[in-house]
Amino acid sequence: MAYDKFTRLTSSVVPLPIENVDTDQIIPARFLKATERKGFGDNLFRDWRYHQDGSPKADFVLNNSTYSGKILVGGKNFGSGSSREHAAWAIYDYGFRCVVSSFFADIFQNNCLNIGVLPVQVSEDFLQAIFSAVEKDPSASVTVDLDSQTVTLDATAQQERFEISSYKKQNLQNGFDDIDYLLNIESAIKDFAQSRPF
Repeated sequence: MAYDKFTRLTSSVVPLPIENVDTDQIIPARFLKATERKGFGDNLFRDWRYHQDGSPKADFVLNNSTYSGKILVGGKNFGSGSSREHAAWAIYDYGFRCVVSSFFADIFQNNCLNIGVLPVQVSEDFLQAIFSAVEKDPSASVTVDLDSQTVTLDATAQQERFEISSYKKQNLQNGFDDIDYLLNIESAIKDFAQSRPF
């Protein structure tokens, strides 16, 4: 499988209440030399996480041990900018399995879905409710249920439904990327091909 199956995730969250986070901030261009998906997490938000001398910036959320979890909650218009798939790779490699925002750039959203990161788009009101809950209690958890396509703020039971294509949903549930999906239906493809006249 390309990645672990995603069905249901309950986790504390890492809040990043910044709008218009672009892919160059997620993974700066100078770190795009590798072609494998490994190692990009080390440079996730590199310029926000570290000073030029490599020392961590104490005020950046990923350097704050108060916050942890497998869900990243970002501001509106998350993943804008260039179409680099490495941005999704960096998020996955760091350990996030879900990103919540009130709006995603289309290409970034698709790149996430292709490698096992679930982008959950919620209303602006619900997004702010998550930020408020985490501000009051950094351990506040969120539950993302892919089967029912719901995201729940566990402290208040406030819930919203999110949209996802049936194809991408099935792939996430099985841990498939596009190649895995085709390999899984290889026999059906061969049967179809043999049924066609030459």
